[in-house]
Amino acid sequence: MVVFAGQGDARRSLSLLWRAPGGPDEPRPARSGPKPGLSVDAIVAAAIAVADAEGMGALSMRAVGERLGRTAMALYTYVPGKDELVDLMHDRALAELPTGYDTAAGWRPAATAWAEDAYAFYLRHPWVLQVSQARPALGPAELGAMETVLRILHGAELEPRLLRGVVGALWQFVRGMARVAAEAGAAAAATGVPDEEWWYARSAQLAEVAPDFAERFPLLTALESGAAPAPGSGADHLVDQARDTFRTSLAVLLDGVEAAVRPQDVR
Repeated sequence: MVVFAGQGDARRSLSLLWRAPGGPDEPRPARSGPKPGLSVDAIVAAAIAVADAEGMGALSMRAVGERLGRTAMALYTYVPGKDELVDLMHDRALAELPTGYDTAAGWRPAATAWAEDAYAFYLRHPWVLQVSQARPALGPAELGAMETVLRILHGAELEPRLLRGVVGALWQFVRGMARVAAEAGAAAAATGVPDEEWWYARSAQLAEVAPDFAERFPLLTALESGAAPAPGSGADHLVDQARDTFRTSLAVLLDGVEAAVRPQDVR
């Protein structure tokens, strides 16, 4: 499932994201009522809780209202609709990412720390991975997260075109690797088939239909030898394997950035 940010009314969404004072969509809570305390922040927090627990497919104004003990109609006083709510959720979640990284030891340790933090963030909120990057919401936390990465890489002194490519590669790498880990952790619940059962059933069938598998794919066989999950490990093994792959690949990616920086250092 892919959800596109920035699909609501531009003026309304940006006014809410930036909390523009006196804007046309500044919250106007009722002065009286049996259940005071509803606010944009409370609605966004409840929406994130719904998405964390059940995924973006379960998100609706009704579901958020039920979590708050309100009707969906009560939410529209504060948030115009689901499209604007997605923008607010996405930006609020991204606000969890740290913004201060010590670059005294160089850009690479800071970039590694940021990547680790971002990877952990996506696993806490896997629904964020379903929000497409094609059209950003342009909220303060989203732009602040990008500014943080640029600040970290500033010390690499890359020319603008290369810097833009490095930032994009690093960000999409983390998102992609986190998606693999998130899907590995969710596959059993989503399909109703435990990971261990799925792998062993197909391994047995593959051995029958391709008895010459090792001869046909010797390098793949050698690489995957011992990689199958041990009995009882299930999804934990796959998530751990994804994390190991993430760290190895991150080191290789940053090696490439260093190689791009080195000629500039020589000059």
